Amino acid sequence: MPGDDSLELFPDAAPVRVPHNAPLAERMRPRSLDEVVGQEALLAPGTALRALADAGRLPSMILWGPPGCGKTTLARLLADRCQARFEPHSAVMAGVKEIRAVVERARREPRGAPPTLLFLDEIHRLNRAQQDALLPHVETGLLTLIGATTENPSFEVIAPLLSRCRVFALERLSTEALREVVVRAARDPERGYARSGPEVPEEVVDALVHAADADARRALGLLETAVAIHAQSGDAAAPLSLAALREAVGQPVLLHDRDREEHYNLASAFIKSLRANDPDAALYYGARLLAAGDDPLFLARRLVIFASEDVGNADPTALSVATAAYQSLERIGMPEGRIPLAQAITYLACAPRSNAAYLGMDRALEAVSQHGSLPVPMHLRNAPTGLMKSMGYGKGYAYPHDAPEGFVATRNLPDALGDARFYEPRGEAAEAEIAERLAAWRKHRE
Repeated sequence: MPGDDSLELFPDAAPVRVPHNAPLAERMRPRSLDEVVGQEALLAPGTALRALADAGRLPSMILWGPPGCGKTTLARLLADRCQARFEPHSAVMAGVKEIRAVVERARREPRGAPPTLLFLDEIHRLNRAQQDALLPHVETGLLTLIGATTENPSFEVIAPLLSRCRVFALERLSTEALREVVVRAARDPERGYARSGPEVPEEVVDALVHAADADARRALGLLETAVAIHAQSGDAAAPLSLAALREAVGQPVLLHDRDREEHYNLASAFIKSLRANDPDAALYYGARLLAAGDDPLFLARRLVIFASEDVGNADPTALSVATAAYQSLERIGMPEGRIPLAQAITYLACAPRSNAAYLGMDRALEAVSQHGSLPVPMHLRNAPTGLMKSMGYGKGYAYPHDAPEGFVATRNLPDALGDARFYEPRGEAAEAEIAERLAAWRKHRE
C-alpha cells in the first residue's frame, strides 16, 4: 500500500498492533478489507464503497447494521485504506467538547497531511445539538465522518447531517460468515488458538455459531470464555467440549421453593382438573387454595392462561370470561370475588379444548431459536422515509382490503423458513371454521 507505513493502522504486510493479552475479538479484527467476511455486497470489487476506498476518496457516511457485524472494524480499515488519521469516539461518552477538540486538531494539521476521519460509534446517541455541531465541518470536508449505528438512521440522524452522508447498510452475518470467523480464530497460530489453545470440534463450532446469533463479537467472546473454562478442566490437551461452551453461554438458574410444595401440588391438581373437564374437582382444589390463604389473583391468573393455552380458539369466548373474572376480582375483592371465580372455573372446565394456538407460538419460538433474527421480507417493512423507500422497504406490498375477497396470496415468512406452518387448528367446535378458512388461504399461497 502506498505511503508511510507509520500512518497505517492495519497494514496488510504486518500483524495488527494489539497487545497479546487483548480480548480475542480485538486480536482477530481483520487487517485488510479482503479479510472482512459477510459484507460482500459492500466490499466486493467494483462495488461503490470498495471503489471509493480503493481510490482514496472516502465520503462521510453512516454504517448501519446489527451488533457484531463489523461496523467498527470496517471504519478502521477504510481509514487505513485511505491513509486517514483515525479519531475514534463513542457517542455514549463524546459530546460537543470532544467534537470541537477533533476539529481543532484537524485545523492544525499542515497542508497535505492525511485527512482526519472522525469515527462516532453509536451515533444515534448524539442529541440534535451535538449532531448540529458536526454539520459545518462535514460540509467543508475538514472532517470525514463515519457514524456507526444499530438504529435506523432515518429516525436517529438529523436530516441535514443525513443529507451530507452516504448510508451503507451492513448485512446481518450469515451462518457461513460467522462460522468462518470462529474457525479462523481457532486455527490462527498468531492471534488465535492454533498453537496455545484446544482443538475446536465441528459440533462446538456449530453450537457456538448458533449461540452467537449473527454477532461476531459475541461469538469470539464466547469462544474465549469457553477456552478459559476448558483450561481449568484438568485436561487441557482434550478438544474443547460442549460442556465448556454451555457454561460460557450460561444456563438459566432454576429456583425451587421447597417450603411450599403443597401449594404447587394443589395448583397442579387445579389445572389438571380443568384440563380433564372435571368442574367438581377444579372447584374443590380451587377452594383448597383459597382456604390455605393463597392470593385469589393467583387463581385468576391461572384461569386466564388456561383459557388461551387449553381452550384457545375452540371457544374464543373463554378468554373473555376468564379476563372478566380477573378484573371483577380486582375490583370487588374477597369474599365476593369467589363468585366470578367460580363462574370462570366451571365455564372453562366445561369448554371444548384446543391447544393449537399455544403450540403454534411454541413452534414459532423454536424457529426463532433455530434461525435467529432473520431479516423481515422487504415487502412487509415500513417505509416512512425517502431513504427507506429507496432501499426497497415496502416494495411489492399489496393492501389486502383492495384485493378480491380481501386476500393477497403473498409469502410473508422469511425465505429461510419457506412454507413453515406453526398454527394447525384442530377442527373442533369454533376452531373448525378457522381450520377451513386457513386451509383455503394456504392452498392459494402454495
